[in-house]
Amino acid sequence: MIVLNRRITALGALPETVTGTVTLDVDSRIKSRLRVTLDDGRDAGLMLARGHLLRGGELLADADGGQVIRVLAAPETVSTVRCADPHLLARAAYHLGNRHVPLQIEPGLLRYQHDYVLDDMLRGLGLTVVTEQAPFEPEAGAYQSAPHSHSHGHDHPFVRLPAHS
Repeated sequence: MIVLNRRITALGALPETVTGTVTLDVDSRIKSRLRVTLDDGRDAGLMLARGHLLRGGELLADADGGQVIRVLAAPETVSTVRCADPHLLARAAYHLGNRHVPLQIEPGLLRYQHDYVLDDMLRGLGLTVVTEQAPFEPEAGAYQSAPHSHSHGHDHPFVRLPAHS
């Protein structure tokens, strides 16, 4: 079995060095430990650092770099909202975010894993919701492998207020 234990950048691997692909839905792409079947039928295991959402197009490699596997985002059942009104789209994003729904945000588009209750809520706001099969690439979130780390390398000055008697 191939053990994929590191991420590599697309710049670090030329297309001819890619030895296979694996197509995964978003629920599988959030896991750091997972047994998978590559698209060509070979068995592989993911043994990756925790806290990173794999994106479609990312490259994974085994320890010696002999196997380089491209991750593909699988089409899955999603609800998609397209809207030219940025205010209405922002309201929809607010209400979905208030429910902690993983959300794909693009210009004029919101997408989330299909949920008829959420669909009805957005229709109630005046939006059109379409259920479709499409790759789902949600925002990583503020604390999930974002480029910004909360460890700043400096202390925050806190002011201690006197206790009230």
